[in-house]
Amino acid sequence: MLAEHAKIVRLELGYTLGASYMLTSISQLDLSRLRLSIMSKSQKAPKFLTTPPPSHESHLVISYPVKHVLQLTLNRPRSLNAMTDDLKADIARVMDWFEGESSLWVVIVTGNGRAFCAGQDLKNWKKKQDTGSRREAEEMAGDTNGFGSLARRQCVKPIIAAVNGIAMGGGVEILLNCDLVVASRDAKLGLPEVKRGVVAAAGGIPRIQRIAGHQFAAELLLTGRTITAEEAHTKYRFVTTVVPQAQVLSTAINLAKEIISNSPDAVWSTKKALLEGQQYASLEEAVIKHNLSAESKRVYQGDNIREGLAAFSEKRKPVWTNPKL
Repeated sequence: MLAEHAKIVRLELGYTLGASYMLTSISQLDLSRLRLSIMSKSQKAPKFLTTPPPSHESHLVISYPVKHVLQLTLNRPRSLNAMTDDLKADIARVMDWFEGESSLWVVIVTGNGRAFCAGQDLKNWKKKQDTGSRREAEEMAGDTNGFGSLARRQCVKPIIAAVNGIAMGGGVEILLNCDLVVASRDAKLGLPEVKRGVVAAAGGIPRIQRIAGHQFAAELLLTGRTITAEEAHTKYRFVTTVVPQAQVLSTAINLAKEIISNSPDAVWSTKKALLEGQQYASLEEAVIKHNLSAESKRVYQGDNIREGLAAFSEKRKPVWTNPKL
């Protein structure tokens, strides 16, 4: 039991603790408090990075569970990781850096505490409404930034969500824009905006409609009901894997490892093709757009295609290199 808890802490904190950290007495330790207290600072940037990450506040924790994988942990546990403008700005800056950092191939997004993300910080929003400081564009269209860009960003690098707990409103809109979603079987999810007099304006409405179909999307959106992770997996189809709470992050990391065992050039080009498939009604147009994309050209002009073919011929594992962005 003690060893298993130690393993969970190491997995949830990435390189922050490492294998050297020992738990001496689980009876004297509240594991959840340990997570909250240790995860107050981002991990020191590892040597494999080619550029340093941008500065950010403690409400966002950056770590690197394995080489080539970035982990973003929303760190406002007392507010269920609800989004403030400052947090959204930090996420957007880090994601801009991630997209341009050639040594990072996949990102995992998760939350600290009992929630993944409760969406917009409604108390903060109310203050802005009361003082008249809410921007007109946001009054008209909700969150124009897409929750730190996570709900609307067209990123060619894979995004994995590790849903450790509650995901509501913008938290679910983020999930709908992720490529893979691993959720705790105890997680509760929903798009309850209509209950608060607002609208899911960060892309959630058209995305859930395309994923689940009109009637199921209408049921979820118009009632504002809360659903289980299993329902999100089997009925609404935006959760790919449901696992016990203790296995959420380790499962996400294993998925990331599986992805980075492949050519990053080929993975990013494939993700680009998936995005093109969403954006164009014509399948032929989507194919043409992808074949003309920078990501497609990079596959055939880069070093990794030669390495992949050589490794196959020589019956060995390929050694991939960072793409030339």
